[in-house]
Amino acid sequence: MTNVSLQSSEYRRRQFLSPANFFLEKAMADEEDELLETELSYDQKKEIAKWFFLNAPAGEINYVAKDLKAVLSDEEVYNEAAMEAFPVYNKTHMICLEMPSGAGDVIVSSYSEINENEYLDPRTAQVAIVDHVKQICTKVRPANDEELPSLYIEEYRYALDAEIQRYVSESYPKGMSAVNCVKGKDNEGPGSDFELVVIITAMRLSPQNFCNGSWRSVWNIDFQDESQVLDIKGKLQVGAHYFEEGNVELDAKKDFQDSTIFQSADDCAIAIANIIRHHETEYLASLEVAYSKLPDNTFKDLRRKLPVTRTLFPWQNTLQFSLTREVEKELGLGK
Repeated sequence: MTNVSLQSSEYRRRQFLSPANFFLEKAMADEEDELLETELSYDQKKEIAKWFFLNAPAGEINYVAKDLKAVLSDEEVYNEAAMEAFPVYNKTHMICLEMPSGAGDVIVSSYSEINENEYLDPRTAQVAIVDHVKQICTKVRPANDEELPSLYIEEYRYALDAEIQRYVSESYPKGMSAVNCVKGKDNEGPGSDFELVVIITAMRLSPQNFCNGSWRSVWNIDFQDESQVLDIKGKLQVGAHYFEEGNVELDAKKDFQDSTIFQSADDCAIAIANIIRHHETEYLASLEVAYSKLPDNTFKDLRRKLPVTRTLFPWQNTLQFSLTREVEKELGLGK
């Protein structure tokens, strides 16, 4: 990565984030044209603002929010859009928040949600009260008995959580995980089905180097007592945003399905963790192979063999081309 001063990195970051101003104003202008220059309604402004909130890359929603607030110049519209969009964004990106008094961390997700601002941390049996817009945990309370799984279900949840923690600590330097029971948590013993969900989330934020990235995986494990089978379904989502002299975003998704036999809590935990490890490692390897081939295959396929100039594109020396440099030259701008 290019070494730059903090002031320069802030300028570059703002240079990227300022398109929020441009696109929002353009969207409003286009809609105004369609409405014969009539004023945008309150709801139209709010929906446009929510779109920008919800489509912000991982770790960048607060930068986008700052620009939106300036562009809208309407505190009421901004506040309502933020109140509606931030909870959805936080749960979608499965952000981690530190609980007060060193109680640990809680993952904000739809699987741990008790109500609109309370989220269960099953590992510590505590409920975190969250301020979504500020993205902080304001306080915690002990979970009620009805919010926790039965002792029978907790045995399986606890064993799986321990194995997943071990895997995540080995594979994701800044990763967090949780195991929640989403079905059958009141079962007192064998004879009924139940479902656990494994959540793994990791972020690498480096705006000073013009790049941010995230990894999210959700694994649903359906414990089927009658057939003595565990049905495992996984969904992986990898996001990356690189914005030095450009704007490139990766949003890769992959679904998986597997199964194993219903065993003791410890044996099930080991089997499930090994399946998750196998699929995630394999998928990461496939991404690395795919992106190593981009210059030789994918990028070339995006162009004609001979462009309109009738000359071959110099793939061996692509650094001579820079859209930013050409625009600055054309406009007479200096760095």
